[in-house]
Amino acid sequence: MDTRNVSFRCATLDKLTAKPYDVLVIGGGITGAGIARDAAMRGFRTALVEARDLASGTSSLSSRLIHGGLRYLEQGHFRLVHEATRERRTLLRIAPHLVRPLAFVFPVHKGDRVPLWKLAAGMMLYDLLAPLRNVRRHRILGKRALLAEEPMLRERGLVGGARYYDAQCDDARLVVATVRSAMLHGADVATYTRVIGLERSGGQVRGAVVEDELMRQGQVRAAVVVNATGPWCDELRRLEDPSARPLLRRTRGVHVMVRRERLGHTAGITLTSPIDGRVMFVLPWGDFSYIGTTDTDEPGPPEAAAPAEADVHYLLRSANACFPQAHLTEEDVVSSWAGVRALLDTGDAGSASSVSREHVIRRGPGGMFTIAGGKLTTCRSMAAELVDEVAAELTRREGRPRPDPAPTDTEPLPGGEAADLAPMRQTILDLGLGAATADHLLQHYGTEAAAICNLGRLERGLLARLHPDHPAIEAEVVHHARRELVTHIDDVLVRRIHLHYETPDHGAQAAPRVAALLGKELGWEGEGTARELAAWRPLSPPRAPAAPPGGGGSPPPPAIPA
Repeated sequence: MDTRNVSFRCATLDKLTAKPYDVLVIGGGITGAGIARDAAMRGFRTALVEARDLASGTSSLSSRLIHGGLRYLEQGHFRLVHEATRERRTLLRIAPHLVRPLAFVFPVHKGDRVPLWKLAAGMMLYDLLAPLRNVRRHRILGKRALLAEEPMLRERGLVGGARYYDAQCDDARLVVATVRSAMLHGADVATYTRVIGLERSGGQVRGAVVEDELMRQGQVRAAVVVNATGPWCDELRRLEDPSARPLLRRTRGVHVMVRRERLGHTAGITLTSPIDGRVMFVLPWGDFSYIGTTDTDEPGPPEAAAPAEADVHYLLRSANACFPQAHLTEEDVVSSWAGVRALLDTGDAGSASSVSREHVIRRGPGGMFTIAGGKLTTCRSMAAELVDEVAAELTRREGRPRPDPAPTDTEPLPGGEAADLAPMRQTILDLGLGAATADHLLQHYGTEAAAICNLGRLERGLLARLHPDHPAIEAEVVHHARRELVTHIDDVLVRRIHLHYETPDHGAQAAPRVAALLGKELGWEGEGTARELAAWRPLSPPRAPAAPPGGGGSPPPPAIPA
């Protein structure tokens, strides 16, 4: 698609309030992004507003997995697994640079909650639910074969396991790519623009009152308003109907990142925690591994969620039990994050891990559509279902002809136009950039890495690294400012290139240069740059008060011997 006449800057308040829209999407996570893309591709005049940066909530704080959900088989959610495996194949096809196949090893020890026979049966069912959509078929491994693949796993009590395949993704960048696709099809997008009220006409919701960072307010008019705010959706529903009963059970999922050399694994490791039997993961991420996740009820506001001390201990102890030579402690944690899941409240007081990852769509008394629940993997099909409802509403209300479904399952996301990037890798190396930077650029931007290289050709200084401990280069920041709706330092360091999570100082050495580059591009050089830098804090998320791990209410169990 020709992008020369497309503006990738955030829509101003003046632009948002100047014309009516068919669809206003509230929420810039993966669900809202997918809805805006689908609606714009069907020809609807579409706007999206987000209170902070794109993916600043749960969609940048996930397990970074696009997976069928092996553990959902235990809970009998076969339809969800079938849908997820289909969507996994779709995302691998339309975003090959951001969604990549990943091999997993699932070891089984004597006394584990999931015995080997049950795992073998589950793997067979997993393959059957993904006909023609599997990355590869599973293999059951004996003890010797499993240790040959992952020799650092605990040998004592090991009886065997399985090797299977799912996919891993860059969650925040998947959101950015999806929003940019929506913009290519005409959607207007505004970040750091929060909804403070709903506009009504004849008792029906017909838009929203929004406020930007400069505290300016305006009315965005729309025929249909969609609530895609994830863990905040109940708060927005109460603006429509103060008596609305909550849809959500919010749970906190915590991950910790450590140096991969401490664990020595190559595949993703699926394990059952010896503490409480929960299925969890140890996942490779370049030179790092991240360990997750917990599933703890989160009573506080989603934006305040943070890793609790007990969560961190739970993850480290579970990993140490699986990798007895690792001896991980809190000092080994490079970074951590906590995301809040927007799960459906079924009224079941059981563990958070048992709550379904299904989604629902509700039409409120004022006509606002709310989508709640779901999972990252099924974001595209969820969006298509929601926009089908919007199209039916516009047909019923205004007699509009219903447009055909959008080809969201076949049109590549920006950067995903080609899966074979070997020729481009050589081009990057010819610029004098090392292999680490070449791989970094291709994995973050796909075919759009060429645009970043062109920036470096025009201004050679932009080929310099942003941080001595990371392969990212300065040209990326210019690209972010021009094409990825970046407004603040955190947008770059946390969600676009993850320096916050992947460097010991959380990107502190890069922050002044990022501020200078953004200031030049966005027009706030000088004092504005100084203010932006002063407002940024190179800190990991604060630890929440100690809370029991998993989802139960009991105190942490005693240490587990290796």
